[in-house]
Amino acid sequence: MTNSLIVILMGSKADEAHCAKIAEAARGFGLDVMMRIGSAHKTPEHALNILRTYEADPRPKVYITVAGRSNALSGFTDGSVSAPVIACPPASDAFGGADVYSSLRMPSGIAPAVVLEPANAALLAAKILGQCDPAVKANVIEFQQKQAEKIVDDDQSMLNE
Repeated sequence: MTNSLIVILMGSKADEAHCAKIAEAARGFGLDVMMRIGSAHKTPEHALNILRTYEADPRPKVYITVAGRSNALSGFTDGSVSAPVIACPPASDAFGGADVYSSLRMPSGIAPAVVLEPANAALLAAKILGQCDPAVKANVIEFQQKQAEKIVDDDQSMLNE
């Protein structure tokens, strides 16, 4: 593993399966991952203590927040830390999908990125951390090359049919 860290902060245990997908993809890039639970609505002091702990950790890091419905967690986290924050809300049929808007619109000065696919949230975090971690950058480049090779291979197989 590298020295770089992804902190996945979920709003409740119900988000664990979604977070596990992010963690698996992040570990595929060679990143250390910590998963924690803290709610901006129900346990703000606990969530803030979690963030303070990781802010004191000198390692390069990205926070990925996972909360649905009214996603205060992403804005709360972004306003409390100096590292990048990526919101990756779980898919929901509630409200016809309109609950994703709580992740998209933030107040002035609060700027988490929003990525809806768990593996892509891990990829964005790896690209960010790869700017200061050569091993992670190499893993991102290798991943992208494999993605490109698959497209070319699939195209070739179409010609051979």
